[in-house]
Amino acid sequence: MGLYPLFADLTGLPVLVVGGGHVAERKTAALLSAGAKVRVGAPSLTPALMQQVEQGKIEHLAGAFQSAWLDDVWLVIAATDDHELNARVAANAEDRRILANVVDAPALSRFQVPAMVDRTPLTVAVSTGGAAPVIARRVRETLETELDHALGPLTALAQRYRTCITQRWPDMAERRAFYDWLHDGPVMNQLRNARPDDAERTLLDALDAKEPVSRKGSVLLVGAGPGDPGLLTLNALRALNRADVILHDSLVSEPVLALARRDAERIDVGKRCGGRHTQQEQIHQLLLEQAQAGRLVVRLKGGDPFVFGRGGEEMEFLHQHSIPCEIVPGITAAVACAAYAGVPLTHREHARSVHLLTGHGKESLDAMDWPALAQDHQTLAVYMGVARLDEFTQRLLEHGRRPDTPFVIIENGTLPQQRMVRGVLQELPVLAKEHAIHPPALLIVGEVAALAHEHAWFGGTP
Repeated sequence: MGLYPLFADLTGLPVLVVGGGHVAERKTAALLSAGAKVRVGAPSLTPALMQQVEQGKIEHLAGAFQSAWLDDVWLVIAATDDHELNARVAANAEDRRILANVVDAPALSRFQVPAMVDRTPLTVAVSTGGAAPVIARRVRETLETELDHALGPLTALAQRYRTCITQRWPDMAERRAFYDWLHDGPVMNQLRNARPDDAERTLLDALDAKEPVSRKGSVLLVGAGPGDPGLLTLNALRALNRADVILHDSLVSEPVLALARRDAERIDVGKRCGGRHTQQEQIHQLLLEQAQAGRLVVRLKGGDPFVFGRGGEEMEFLHQHSIPCEIVPGITAAVACAAYAGVPLTHREHARSVHLLTGHGKESLDAMDWPALAQDHQTLAVYMGVARLDEFTQRLLEHGRRPDTPFVIIENGTLPQQRMVRGVLQELPVLAKEHAIHPPALLIVGEVAALAHEHAWFGGTP
């Protein structure tokens, strides 16, 4: 190792920062968060640092650096833009055997300030020994996406009950199994869902139980978004990395599935027009069987589980069978595809409201309030409507929607193969056939659709 990793307890200890600029401001903030008594030495300070002086949070040593500033301090950080001054601060600290850090000068530094991932009281520090701080920052960014924010409360809870846990499981192997359960089981889920009291009760019940704890199965209904893996939420990504088994729809893209845990079992339960079709009842049974086997099941759906995704039905079924179920929302296709086409779903001049519709079957069309949908200055976002464009267009026109109302169809929205067809309502069926539009495709009807002509920024020109 080039450096010896060390986490310093600075609570109540005097620490010196030399410099009064924005870099010193950042260093001071980190030291204050660690509980240090910070002294900032500089002729002048930024307004933010001066405000902290006035509030009594830090001490200001005014003027040019003096060796006496190092009296009784434990650490010093040189954060000026004067290389000679920084070198003198480091040399003076070396003479007094005080650890010093010189910002952006690893050769002058006795310690490095790492890039940090904060899940207090859990802290992850990343350092390249000053060789390439940008790489350390990129690694930290990766860890930020991977490490659940509930790890902080979980660590704090484990810390509070550490003595009880040790007494309850004196055998190291059993204690390790308990900590695995603590991380993988209901306690972590309850903390993740902002239920700290429930989490503590669950832990106490486990401490009182005579039988060893065992993992129970559960289901996460996860929205995968419209296809672009960059649109996955952090919670969705973490769910994919935790899953034992993934039941996914056919609309979930391969790039999204590639982000899942490598050893997770994958089961395709997609419904394809004119092809293999998994009945909803079969999906329910698969969810039940996998969860009852003690597995963490991710039900991965294109878009959002609760927008034309039958997530509500699956949630109700799981609750009826006492299977824990959580929801991870996803970016629904209407929002994402419209954005990738440069179309705002609402606009003060063009659209006062948005209607999310499905044209999947005749019964869906029959249930629509056509007189209301035919009104101007509103946006219609139609899912799964390619097969019934003729009837959809006819009904809108019959109920008074203007024939020159703009539309845009977005096929394979947010994916590299995205393409768009735009025109006016009376031409919709003809243009869709002429350009051979196929599912998955989203139809947007309304004045805002005209904006795709000038503002489309992704994929081919409409």
